[in-house]
Amino acid sequence: MRRADRLFEILQVLRRAKGPLTASAIAEKLETSQRTVYRDLAALMARRVPIRGEAGVGYVLERGFDLPPLMLTPSEIEAVVLGAQWVAANADKTLSAAAEGVLAKVAAIVPEHLRELVDDPVVGTPPARHKHPDGTVDLGRLREWSRKQLKLHLHYTDAEGLVSKRTVWPILVGYVTGVRVLIAWCELRRDFRYFRTERLLSVDFLDTPYPERRATLRRRWEAQLK
Repeated sequence: MRRADRLFEILQVLRRAKGPLTASAIAEKLETSQRTVYRDLAALMARRVPIRGEAGVGYVLERGFDLPPLMLTPSEIEAVVLGAQWVAANADKTLSAAAEGVLAKVAAIVPEHLRELVDDPVVGTPPARHKHPDGTVDLGRLREWSRKQLKLHLHYTDAEGLVSKRTVWPILVGYVTGVRVLIAWCELRRDFRYFRTERLLSVDFLDTPYPERRATLRRRWEAQLK
C-alpha cells in the first residue's frame, strides 16, 4: 500500500472508530507494522490533522474534521465519465466493474448541481458490439505481473498460425477497440513486441524479476513510437 493511501486509511479507521484506537489496533486493521503506524500518525499530526493520542489509551480523530472535497470542473467530470464509459464497454470484467464503481463514487462526492453530469451525461461512447476474444488468459494477472516486473513465458500463435514460445518482460496491457494486446520486451527478438491476447495459447507466470525497471522500458517503447 502506498503511503498516501495508508494515511487516508488511517483517517478512515479513526473516523469509523467508536472510541480511542491503539497503534497496535490500527496496524492490525491496515496489516502493517506498529512502527509504521506511529510514523504515519506523527506525519498526520505534523500536518495539523486533529488527532489526539494518550499513552495507554489510544488515538482519536477530533469531530468535525474531514478531508477537503474533490474539486472537479464540469469538463473534468465529463472526461472521467467518458473514460469510465469506454473502460466499462471495452475492458475486461474486473476493470469494467471498477469503472462503474468510479462513476458511483464520483456521483457521490460531486456537488449536487454537478451530479447530472454523471447521472445524465452529454458525453458518451458506443457500447461494445461484440465480446472480446481473450481466450483463456487472465488479463488481471497480466497487469499484476507487469506491475511486479516479473517475466512471463508465452506459448503464442501468430496470424499465420505459426506457434512460438517466448520469454518476455511485460510492460503494458493495451485495450484497443476490438483487440487487446500485451506489450512486452521479447528476449528472443531483443525488441518490443505486441501479443494479441486471444492468440496466447498459454502463459506461465514466472517468479523471475526482469533486470530493467518497467518505467525505463516503457519510456524506451514510447520513444520508438515517435
